[in-house]
Amino acid sequence: MDPTITTIEDLRRIARRRVPRMFYDYCDSGSWTEGTYRANEADFAAIQFRQRVAVDMTDRSLATTMAGQPVAMPVALAPTGMTGMQHADGEILAARAAAAAGVPFTLSTMSICSIEDVAEAVSAPFWFQLYFMRDRAFNDRLIDRAAAAGCSALVLTLDLQILGQRHKDIRNGLSAPPRLTPSTVLDLLTKPRWCLAMARTRRRTFRNIVGHVEGVGDTRSISAWTAQQFDPRLDWDDVARIRDRWKGPLILKGILDPEDAEKAVATGAEALVVSNHGGRQLDGAPSSIAMLPEIAGAVGSRIEVLMDGGIRSGQDVLKAVALGAKGVFIGRSFLYGLGAGGEAGVARCLEIIRKELDMTMALCGHRSIRAIDRSILRPPHG
Repeated sequence: MDPTITTIEDLRRIARRRVPRMFYDYCDSGSWTEGTYRANEADFAAIQFRQRVAVDMTDRSLATTMAGQPVAMPVALAPTGMTGMQHADGEILAARAAAAAGVPFTLSTMSICSIEDVAEAVSAPFWFQLYFMRDRAFNDRLIDRAAAAGCSALVLTLDLQILGQRHKDIRNGLSAPPRLTPSTVLDLLTKPRWCLAMARTRRRTFRNIVGHVEGVGDTRSISAWTAQQFDPRLDWDDVARIRDRWKGPLILKGILDPEDAEKAVATGAEALVVSNHGGRQLDGAPSSIAMLPEIAGAVGSRIEVLMDGGIRSGQDVLKAVALGAKGVFIGRSFLYGLGAGGEAGVARCLEIIRKELDMTMALCGHRSIRAIDRSILRPPHG
């Protein structure tokens, strides 16, 4: 890619030009007023580092583990719905870039490429994210398919029992594949690169669902599918049943309160993710980074604490690690890269984050990510 692309913001601007509006907006928006969505980024910006000098900065290492698995840096690609609508075969391309960078890729239940599609195309194990559906047999089949594909961790999302109201998705008539309305056609005419790539693939709808479940109404519409199948009755007994069925590492995503963190510990899960679903669910909830220290302080000695929400740089990764996260998930950042340049764009995203993380760690006086703690940060208002 263009060597002058040096920030995640550079990738975002390119993606906005190249990705059809409904799919770009799906990525780059939140629910209701988008207050929590904005806070996820803004609260990172308020955290300051302590710059240290005259220390040995040689032989640095970002290597660590997440959910017990070795990673080249404390970063995983988050599960994101309709990734294959940001770029044709997007899940496969992102998984390849993640494997090359030595970090985990997480496939969403609501992906365009199926579990089997990704497993066939990528040799490295990946993680699978499960949404809990009313059709319990379908849930079980998804878990079993993930196990058969060699997925090395299951990420169970707990904060999407009902869908937060996302005004842009409603106004855009979000669907996969896109419905050909006059406004959609006009928009697609300005995105020839996207259209050409999409014409070359057979993967254009929710392939984890189509052909694998009976009684589904309109799989073209994510809103219709959600209203029909996402189960508002999900409770901790259901989590326990999933824990019993899945034999590998279990990661519980969507924890934003210390009381829920305690319940997550009781399930025996290997890790939890401090997350507000990227500001796409409960608008008015606190940012993930604001809640991270309290949750990590409460349960971090008994369960691995990860986080997502608002990560746009390697500096954000370092701040999260300093405040108690063992690692982070990135969603929008890698989607911007995917929309901007496919596999090469995701690779550039990860390269940008790795370089920023490494350089910032050095300038804070450390050589190993495993040694990072709150001492690298200035006290608030200090």
